[in-house]
Amino acid sequence: MNRKLLSFIAVTLLLISQAKAQNELNYYLPEGYTYDSTIPTPKDILGFEVGDWHASHDQVVSYMKAMAEASDRVSFEVIGRTYELRPQTILTITSPRNHGRLEEIKEERKKLRDPSGQVDLDNIPLVIWAGYSVHGNEPSAVNAALLAAYHFAAANEVADDLENIVILLDPAMNPDGVNRFASWVNTHKSYTLNSDPNSREFNEAWPRGRTNHYWFDLNRDWLPVQHPESRNRVSKFQEWLPNIQLDHHEMGTNSTFFFQPGIPARNHPLTPKKNFTLTEKIGQYHARFLDKIGSLYYTQESFDDFYYGKGSTYPDVQGSIGILFEQASSRGHVQESIYGPLTFAFTIRNQFTTTLSSFEAAKEMRVELNTYMKEFYTQVKSEYDEDSNKAYIFGAQEDGGRTFHLADMILQHDVEVFSLQEDITVNGVEFKKEKAYIVPLNQPQYRLIKSVFETRTTFEDSLFYDVSAWTMPMAFNLDYMALSSRILNLASVEQVSKDLSLKEGQVIGESGAYSYIFAWGEYYAPKALYSLMDKGYLTRVAHEEITTPEGVKMPRGSILISKGQAKSSDEEFFEDLQKAAKSSGVDIYAVSTGYTKGVNIGSPSIDVLEIPKIAVFVEGGVSSAEAGETWHLLDQRFGIPATLLPLDRMSSVDLSRYNVIVMSNGNYNSLGKSGAEKLKDWVNAGGTLIARGYALQWLDNNGVGSFKFKSPKNDDEEVQKSYADYSRETGAKVTGGAIFHVKLDTTHPLGYGYTRPEMYSFRNSNLFMEPSENAYANPLIYSSSPLASGYVHPTNLEEMKDTGAIRVAAQGRGKVIGFVDNPNFRAFWFGTNKLFLNAVFFGQTINSGTAR
Repeated sequence: MNRKLLSFIAVTLLLISQAKAQNELNYYLPEGYTYDSTIPTPKDILGFEVGDWHASHDQVVSYMKAMAEASDRVSFEVIGRTYELRPQTILTITSPRNHGRLEEIKEERKKLRDPSGQVDLDNIPLVIWAGYSVHGNEPSAVNAALLAAYHFAAANEVADDLENIVILLDPAMNPDGVNRFASWVNTHKSYTLNSDPNSREFNEAWPRGRTNHYWFDLNRDWLPVQHPESRNRVSKFQEWLPNIQLDHHEMGTNSTFFFQPGIPARNHPLTPKKNFTLTEKIGQYHARFLDKIGSLYYTQESFDDFYYGKGSTYPDVQGSIGILFEQASSRGHVQESIYGPLTFAFTIRNQFTTTLSSFEAAKEMRVELNTYMKEFYTQVKSEYDEDSNKAYIFGAQEDGGRTFHLADMILQHDVEVFSLQEDITVNGVEFKKEKAYIVPLNQPQYRLIKSVFETRTTFEDSLFYDVSAWTMPMAFNLDYMALSSRILNLASVEQVSKDLSLKEGQVIGESGAYSYIFAWGEYYAPKALYSLMDKGYLTRVAHEEITTPEGVKMPRGSILISKGQAKSSDEEFFEDLQKAAKSSGVDIYAVSTGYTKGVNIGSPSIDVLEIPKIAVFVEGGVSSAEAGETWHLLDQRFGIPATLLPLDRMSSVDLSRYNVIVMSNGNYNSLGKSGAEKLKDWVNAGGTLIARGYALQWLDNNGVGSFKFKSPKNDDEEVQKSYADYSRETGAKVTGGAIFHVKLDTTHPLGYGYTRPEMYSFRNSNLFMEPSENAYANPLIYSSSPLASGYVHPTNLEEMKDTGAIRVAAQGRGKVIGFVDNPNFRAFWFGTNKLFLNAVFFGQTINSGTAR
């Protein structure tokens, strides 16, 4: 037997013995505690020790239910359901006495947000939110939640402490992702553990388990709240106002353990400096507990607290302390690392240990943390008093949908919002009744409101872990401005509730009309159009303005509907029109005759529309996040089916089934020359190809359309630079996410539904597209002064000026429509969604001469 084989056998036996020893319950539990034997251990319910297998979501839920049944310290609650209808659960862990007065405790805690509220800071319980695995493939956290539930339910020594502390244990923040990942890893586990990083166990299939059902990163959705998981969680956060929020994650295998605070210069300016000080003080507890078990760790060298849409940062703008933990990931059950074999059990123990250290900090700092929250909101009142702005107003005359969605988003964060009850003009901008809202600043969430509306272009640091701007009215492409107290007091408003709904549309006119028409400006107009297409009705788009005999003026892009060949009665047709109007918020007008002003109803400038049959490329090098954004937009918002088409099926699939194909940002080299030729033939035959980002470079290289990009400039003439400056200098040139001014041709089919050329685009790349030499093929370009909000390196800003944002290339009978920026970013970039939907519905109608 050779030496290598003997060595392999020895390592394997060592791993097996280590894993067995580590996975015993005592490996995880702290010294000095005794446990109530009537409380079931995880193994009692699951049938295996924590760390032997990856607990699936249903197993986690089963154990949490068992804790609530066995212990009078624990209650179990389902706070909502995911897209896949898995329950989102919360365990409330506190003393039996506190369980009898939870509503009273919540009411007392609300006084912490009221500067005039009288609170007994010495006696009010502190609240910890312990959140695990918002990224489903970061499994040490969700499995540590099993241990946390057991410890706090069963440890005799914590009984007295729970008189003063309420723990909200969120064991699986991303149930769908957790389940997807657990299934993958358990399916590929060997009983003889193999730590080779090349093993299938450690290399998930696309789209991987990080994300939710539609492949969204839920740890970017705390502020936008576009997904049920986030809305459910934020509602519970606002109900309880936790003092500490724990956010347990994983990072690369060849790392150690990180806990916040992060890099000091990268905190948001609206977050008080004392937040950093308190986070640092709590960090000393983590250090002490990790020292005790001999784990390596670091702090203040990575990550930031800037974007308020993350789980560890969202609390910081609300008087809470958010704490990020990042554990080196074993990804499976044991994996090689530069520090030696990294076992799943070891990663779980670190996460559990820092849950315990957080509890210890909460116990000893309870009065200090409650006092900090009270002082936070007292200071907020002073800041408001000194602020010359007293409210924000926002709206869009042509679109109640986008306006509604921003109001709805803000309402989820315990913010008062008021609907405008009469038209008002502010600084020359008209805001319409019921299509505009006012958000007063004189309320506890002053700082959060400021973060939603402010623009910021100067920063202490030029490196960002995530986006540097999220000015929400820009994201929704709405008119907005700050209001003085005089204008605020003059406005006629009515407060709206959290369950605000979209105003329904209606059919104006009678059944049996010659035709019907609706404008394209409303956000959900595409939903109305598709629902009528799907019924088989004849739908057309007007490329010129129309004025009906009834005097209704309809702009370019308006949709005409008639029965066509559909075998429906007038009454059935009218009923379908009413349903479409009601569900979309679109008003549909009856037209009594074809003899209309502008152009007549039978004009050649009105094109018949073909119902979109959409394929979205997935898998391979495609960005799962971006493909998911497209899927979610079509499926959830507009009720439009889309085929998720794997790249490896390209050679066998019949592309003629589709008339629209979407290529998200990504690498398409796996398609090869044959795939490129097949795609080109499909476009030549009349297909509409919508492509984004680096997909455009692949298309250009393969002769599918024409998209040229600027070459990166290197103006650096220095021969030698400081090695220590490399990360900072290169990082400063990364465009992580900022907002820019762009100019839209509203007469172009891709511009239909927009009323003015000025709008905003979100960019997170340094891809600069040359405009087409055919000036008609550039419907969206960057302005000469593009920066609106956020950080961009001066070199990149100069390169961006007057470049193309959207470019159209005609090929054969089809079109290739190229987007540089992502119009569907993170589901909250409502303002550019219609550009994408216009490409879907109207790409087929673009005059080929304007795109050659």
